[in-house]
Amino acid sequence: MAITTVPATTRKPGRPTPQYAGPHRTSLGRKVRDNLTGHTFLIGAVLCFVVFSWYPMIRGIVMSFQRTRRGETTWVGWDNYARIIADPSFWTAWQNTFYFTVLALVLGYAVPFFVAILLNEFRHAKGYLRILVYLPVMLPPASALYLFKFYAYDPSESGLFNAILKALHLPTSQWMQSPEMTMPAMVIASTWMNMGGAVLIYLAALQSIPGELYEAAELDGAGIWKRIRHVTIPQTRLILALLAMIQIVATMQLFIEPLILANGAGAEDSATTVAYLIYQHGFFQNDLNGAAALGVIMLVVLAGFSAAYLRLSAKQD
Repeated sequence: MAITTVPATTRKPGRPTPQYAGPHRTSLGRKVRDNLTGHTFLIGAVLCFVVFSWYPMIRGIVMSFQRTRRGETTWVGWDNYARIIADPSFWTAWQNTFYFTVLALVLGYAVPFFVAILLNEFRHAKGYLRILVYLPVMLPPASALYLFKFYAYDPSESGLFNAILKALHLPTSQWMQSPEMTMPAMVIASTWMNMGGAVLIYLAALQSIPGELYEAAELDGAGIWKRIRHVTIPQTRLILALLAMIQIVATMQLFIEPLILANGAGAEDSATTVAYLIYQHGFFQNDLNGAAALGVIMLVVLAGFSAAYLRLSAKQD
């Protein structure tokens, strides 16, 4: 009896045998499909940075070494920097900017932290209190500053702050008309406008601290100040350091406060800042190259501070 062997697979002549793609090729294609949407959004974000951030930055650096007159651009090297540094307003602007930054760290950096600690102690109505603290952030900055200028900082006795000082039998102030009070007044307004975001960040950090640490501190007889010093501050050290760097960088770019509250330079140039000086060179003196040079100097100062901060943070970690 003959036995016929049937092949395991049959294929028609002329048709190629399908090849197995392999696990690597299949997983690679799946990863590309899965990440296609993310890559699309990433390309859009990179293009936005290139068009609206990186290109203007590079263009400004190039303009700082040029001089444009009557439509003709020439390369002048470091002349714009030498001219800007020789201007007496340059040093006055930096002095005022550093003064505002120091005042903002003393007042505008400490107040949101202690407000967050106070709100964290409340057992009820936390949501309403958060809305109340964050409400000034939702106001347009120009509207809030005009409110301070014409209502709170009115130099007459009908102004809000002067009325409070008079009720406390304290001497009133001219506020923005006084060179000595210009910077403190701007710090108060800036702190009121911007502290809501910092308070919410501090609140989130405070609520992540284990309650057992506070209970152990209370059992050891630690009062509220010792608990803040030995528990709260060490547990929120990274957030405190990060917000300190962000605040220093932001306050050194002070612009809208002197522009609205002090009408620009203020009494005896007490409100002239580096950012306002850039604005003055670019739009009043039509000196775009000098404004670009001043902007590059500010960029170098802020980049140096950020690099020093990152280096110190890395050593501490």
